[in-house]
Amino acid sequence: MRDEDYRDLYELEEDFWWFAGMRGITAALLDAFCRPASVNRLVLDAGCGTGGMLDWLARYSGRERVFGIDVSATALDYCRRRGHTRLAQASVTGLPFVDAHFDLVTSFDVLVQVPGEGADETAMREMFRVLRGGGVAFVRVAAYDWMRSSHDEALNTQRRYLLGALSQKMRGVGFNVLRATYANSFLFPVAAMRRLVLKRLGLAGGGSDVKPLAPNLRWLNRALTGALATEARLLKLPGARLPAGLSAICIAQKPRD
Repeated sequence: MRDEDYRDLYELEEDFWWFAGMRGITAALLDAFCRPASVNRLVLDAGCGTGGMLDWLARYSGRERVFGIDVSATALDYCRRRGHTRLAQASVTGLPFVDAHFDLVTSFDVLVQVPGEGADETAMREMFRVLRGGGVAFVRVAAYDWMRSSHDEALNTQRRYLLGALSQKMRGVGFNVLRATYANSFLFPVAAMRRLVLKRLGLAGGGSDVKPLAPNLRWLNRALTGALATEARLLKLPGARLPAGLSAICIAQKPRD
């Protein structure tokens, strides 16, 4: 990622429709397995970027702490601007923590960026290693390799996933999959049209999609956030599963000792 991509990420994470809406979807799915503030949990955001999720994840930590790691020094500088100090510069393929340390590990659109064949599975093994028995991993990734566009080029995306393949890999390193679903489904047809047609025709601009909306389009932020909020309400229903979407999400548990 370029410095300007980190800057946009830092400035948009609080209110931009994608981030606000996906936080709602994360809560809808994860609250069932990690009830907020019910117990004290040590939490790790593995690949925390500019830190937008670190404060939010405190809903699950109770009186415990939330840690973040990222391979980018630039990203961690932005985390510090937010006031976070429990940080380490490291890759998700080599987490700098002892075994069986955390109760919850999250990974938001990180495995797609880890370079090297099999590196995503190495990262999954690391999440498994640092979790205590009974601990939970929440993994979100970009879906469908055919959805590649200039957005992926800008972010150096290495891979995209089918939901079944993501779940299979999580099981392969030892996890029990608790729930798996696609997400950001309502807007999927619009995104597909934009990336596969308009971008390729040069009608929608290049580079990352994580950019401020043009002044005449800012009204869209509320509408798009509302679409994801509706999806979150649906996913809050026990066992609800969406058949397609921009993201694939897997919630998995490390077996108890």
